[in-house]
Amino acid sequence: MKSLLIPLFIIFTLVQTVQSQTDPKIYDIIDAVSEERLKQDVKILADFGTRHTLSDTISNTRGIGAARRWIKSQFDKISKDCNDCLEVFYQSNLVKEGTNQRIVKDVNVVNVVAIQRGTKYPNRYIIMSGDIDSRVSDPNDFTSDAPGANDNATGMAGAMEAARVLSKYKFESSIVYLGLSGEEQGLFGGQGFAKYAKDNNWQIIGVLNNDMIGNIKGVDGVIDNRTFRIFSEPITTDETDAEKLARQARARRFYGGEIDGISRQLARYVYKTTKTYMPEMNPMMVYRLDRFGRGGHHRPFNDLGFAGIRIMEAHENYTQQHQDIRTENGINYGDTFEHVNFPYCKKLTAVNAITMASLASAPPSPEEVSIGGIVEPSAKLQWSKVDGARGYKIYWRDTTSPTWDNSRYVGDVNEFTLTGIVLDNSLFGVASVNEDGHESVVVFPNKIMR
Repeated sequence: MKSLLIPLFIIFTLVQTVQSQTDPKIYDIIDAVSEERLKQDVKILADFGTRHTLSDTISNTRGIGAARRWIKSQFDKISKDCNDCLEVFYQSNLVKEGTNQRIVKDVNVVNVVAIQRGTKYPNRYIIMSGDIDSRVSDPNDFTSDAPGANDNATGMAGAMEAARVLSKYKFESSIVYLGLSGEEQGLFGGQGFAKYAKDNNWQIIGVLNNDMIGNIKGVDGVIDNRTFRIFSEPITTDETDAEKLARQARARRFYGGEIDGISRQLARYVYKTTKTYMPEMNPMMVYRLDRFGRGGHHRPFNDLGFAGIRIMEAHENYTQQHQDIRTENGINYGDTFEHVNFPYCKKLTAVNAITMASLASAPPSPEEVSIGGIVEPSAKLQWSKVDGARGYKIYWRDTTSPTWDNSRYVGDVNEFTLTGIVLDNSLFGVASVNEDGHESVVVFPNKIMR
């Protein structure tokens, strides 16, 4: 009897582990994010005076050149503290005068990159980006003070702080901490780095673009230190493949998927991870690429077919964005240090850190997911198995729901039938799960079972 009890106990433990929703180290990561370090970093970045993309690159105390050299020095220091666990380098692209109305002279748009290599899947990357550059009211004014404390020293400081925290751990997939330039002049840093990733055949799990994560008091009068927005476009497509786009559009007419692209699934992953580990926070899914008529540095990645989203504050204060520093009618204009709420900045940095830790700990998503069950009282799913997966989880939701609301862990199989669930009334997806319970991003069906 004793010989039977031991294997049964082991099996029970494995099943419980696989289905577990939490990993203790994720709570440690949340606790390790430092409000004081974020405050120090934002202050230093703001004190460079201006970080305009076309500003001084020679000075050691003012301009974007000094700022990016300091950012690189911080990544170098973090790497030294973790036994050279980061690969730190500049990635740059020359943008010629007249490329658009905001490029009034030739400029070398320089990004700062720090890569923490994965132990098992070094060519799979989850990226957290912040913007280095800043601006005032006139986008072509590259000499006036533009401290850019919230926009976007907070996002840049968040990426550096995430590097300090996560570099203490090892992950199966690679994590990239990225400082992008040229955002205010036309998303040039993101364009250059997205092309770099494409040219080097990177498998990007997702891009978390952090742009303004430090304001809790909006111009609408609302003060909210818990809600944040997750912007994601419905369908992330490779704009260079017209035939593929047309084929996908035809399929969506009959089978759905118009709100289930890879960027939208990444947004749902952030939502689920936050609600699991930081239930006090209120992630707000916004079904739009970005704010109305505006754009951010995740867009260039979307344009090349990569999953990318924007994480940012819920309530903006436009008197502190893209403004000359001044006082008018008793209102202090300008994006200055004293307006940043650092407890909130810490929370959103933690949201990023736990999302990256979870994704980098998880196995890859299934490449193929097939669905069937037309005119039947059940939904049938098949999927390709994944190296490193202990099992798989099927998700489903009402067609009107923004989030995956129902799930079932089905074990180490590659097909399953959900009896009694009508295919017509729900949307479905499959995620892979490893022994520690970490899940991949959910994959919406990309094939039909005949």
